[in-house]
Amino acid sequence: MGLFSSKPAKQSYIGLDIGQSGIKMVELMNEKGRARLVTYAYAKLPTLSFEAAMGAEIDTFVPFVKKMLSKSKMTTKIVVAALPISSVFSSIITVPAGTEKEMNEAIQWQAKKLIPVPLTEITLDHKNIDTNASSDGKKMARVLLTGAPKSLVSKYIDLTKKCDLELISLETEAFAEIRSLIGKDRSNIMIIDIGSARTNISVIEKGIPFLNRSVATGGINITQTISKTLGISIAQAESMKRDIRAMQTFAQASDISPILSTLLKPVIDEIRYSLGQYQEQKENGQNKRIDKIILTGGSALLPKLPEFITSLMNVNTYLGDPWARVVYPLDLRPVLDELGPRFSVAIGCAMRDIE
Repeated sequence: MGLFSSKPAKQSYIGLDIGQSGIKMVELMNEKGRARLVTYAYAKLPTLSFEAAMGAEIDTFVPFVKKMLSKSKMTTKIVVAALPISSVFSSIITVPAGTEKEMNEAIQWQAKKLIPVPLTEITLDHKNIDTNASSDGKKMARVLLTGAPKSLVSKYIDLTKKCDLELISLETEAFAEIRSLIGKDRSNIMIIDIGSARTNISVIEKGIPFLNRSVATGGINITQTISKTLGISIAQAESMKRDIRAMQTFAQASDISPILSTLLKPVIDEIRYSLGQYQEQKENGQNKRIDKIILTGGSALLPKLPEFITSLMNVNTYLGDPWARVVYPLDLRPVLDELGPRFSVAIGCAMRDIE
């Protein structure tokens, strides 16, 4: 199976996202080219590293997924699953533009140089971005090269088969989030996904992920910091992360910026580094720039976080809404708003063949 398979003529799709603290599933139906919500499910799991969670005990996920399918009354078996950024190799490469065979050979040659494991252990895929003339007049093509360990791909195939699902494609988290959070917007956008144990940062240029970074800090670390600083339980600290009034009670003059600076220091450092790395690049003699930042992931719901990042990075920052391109019952809006940041990847997967 390739990472990006051909589109089957199906009408309803399940998006599956296995994270480090839970499993997210959503079913969307293609209704005249628009995604309509059919049902969704979320199972909170004991927090593990992704590597441990997807290790030898893959069978432990099977009863969870089966129960989610049953309780949420999913109507289809067609599924698109997400591969985590931290486990996927991704790079923009430049190769001579030529025949398909010539380009494939050039891509394979570059992949051997860039990927630190034998290509026999990797499922490779590539996407042509554009073709331009080089300084010597030769046509050169920019290509997005993506690779995932075959062992990881096999685990997803095994899991879905045991759950009686038909896996039609594996997506990277970045492409899923582009679909659910960005759509057709061709601005230069940074997506910051603050998950439970990792924060992923992607810079999207004209719908293509040009930079992907993953740092081993996330919501769990934030909760632990609050718990330790205030001497309260983990459960109380987790609740406080969502409550602006509670956070203001121990902030001087009700300004929670210093608190956010402390809680998010590793994330802020990584954002600054990624922003600088991208904006040092040149395009038409000018430095590139980020037009906007979109926050997602469970800890994106920290009070006043978009305003805090905006002031810190001098780039307009917004909380992403993955439901914006989905039709759903209006009375579900309060629940979906709370779930939204966690479901960005699953929604993007389910939307893959509805665009």
